[in-house]
Amino acid sequence: MRRRRNAKIVATLGPSSSTEAVIAELFEAGADVFRLNFSHGSHEDHKSRYEIIRNLEARFRRPIGVLVDLQGPKLRVGEFKGGKTVLEPTQSFRLDLDSAWGDNRRAPLPHPEVFRSLAPGTDLLLDDGRVRLRVTDCGRDFAETLVVIGGELSDHKGVNVPTAVLDLSPLTKKDRDDLRFGLDLGCDWIALSFVQRPEDVAEARRLVAGRAGIMVKLEKPAAIEHLDEIVTLADAVMVARGDLGVELPPEDVPGLQKRIVRTCRQAGKPVIVATQMLDSMVHSPTPTRAEASDVATAVYDGADAVMLSAETAAGHYPIESVAMMDRIIYRVEHDPLYRRLIDAERQEPEATSADAITAAARQVAHTISAAAIVTFSSTGSTTLRAARERPAVPILGLTPRTGTARKLALAWGVHSVQTEDVHSFGEMVSTAIEVACREDFAKSGQRLVVTAGVPFGTPGATNILRIALVE
Repeated sequence: MRRRRNAKIVATLGPSSSTEAVIAELFEAGADVFRLNFSHGSHEDHKSRYEIIRNLEARFRRPIGVLVDLQGPKLRVGEFKGGKTVLEPTQSFRLDLDSAWGDNRRAPLPHPEVFRSLAPGTDLLLDDGRVRLRVTDCGRDFAETLVVIGGELSDHKGVNVPTAVLDLSPLTKKDRDDLRFGLDLGCDWIALSFVQRPEDVAEARRLVAGRAGIMVKLEKPAAIEHLDEIVTLADAVMVARGDLGVELPPEDVPGLQKRIVRTCRQAGKPVIVATQMLDSMVHSPTPTRAEASDVATAVYDGADAVMLSAETAAGHYPIESVAMMDRIIYRVEHDPLYRRLIDAERQEPEATSADAITAAARQVAHTISAAAIVTFSSTGSTTLRAARERPAVPILGLTPRTGTARKLALAWGVHSVQTEDVHSFGEMVSTAIEVACREDFAKSGQRLVVTAGVPFGTPGATNILRIALVE
């Protein structure tokens, strides 16, 4: 099951992809990590899908990553008399805490934390930005607004406050229940929604307590203001372009995507580009040319992974969507321009022994035309350093820990394998050669570049580089 590409594919499971047969086809078509979206479905649904994934993992003898995506707070207006109303530009419209049915003059907004964060001049976006209101007056339980962009508004439509930092934890009671459930299942990654501040990531880290990697979804403009701090605190990042595109002008999102990917690459943190990547394939067996270019752009930028949402969760062509994404990635990575772009964005190594060794491993592998770089790591830190270098040869990430092998399924260029722990140089080399040959990465007469840390099993202690000849 060796992939012939470096960027990974994350596929969301849902009604279109809940059976073992379909999930197996998704994996064979190219899915490396499966996303369980806790905005939809019951715990029983997610448990069933999780168990199928783990059964397939044993069947294919490949570690498969599982990402639990928490819903986060959802700000919504209340209900209207008749289920909907129409707002006209320049009219006045009031939002308040009164639960009475709304009409074309006012509506309930049952979120006191929103009112606490408003000021005159603040814009409110309703129904994914289709309706825009501007606050003219406000208090702790109301907001008088002017309709800037009118339109139909119906029950429970979403509310976004792009310019305000809301006094709101990213973890609701539902999220905390879902988090406990996901961790008890054994998920590998927790995706955290509605992050506004570095403190939000710190709160999640306390609750997760090392049982899974924390992936921050960057979907709020406030988070971008603290990008470097948030990336430092996170284990991985998702560029949630759909929500960013609601709260920011659409023309700002492509530049932000590149900035986020570059920041994550510099920090050596896996980064996913997500939302509507092949959206037309929800209903069509082929994507638009613009969508194919969109996926390609993320790959050219060096993203670790690209993600499918409704395409695989609820679409008519889930297998075709993964296969198409696989082909786009493969084609981009075999374009001569791709390697030039990847090398141009490479960051200088930090002044540490681990970074020096890893940067040297990439250079040595290139110079001697090695078959692969082999890393030994308990926590995955050595392997992620190797991925940060974006070498021109595959990375075999060997680890004695099942959880680490599954997490590394998300990392660029890494083929993760769970092995027995090693205790000596000789054992390290022989294990590297045996796994590289077994997994179809090397054959007799080729060379491997092997990195590890001594004492073996010490997290972050990459201090050895060895060239091994396959005999």
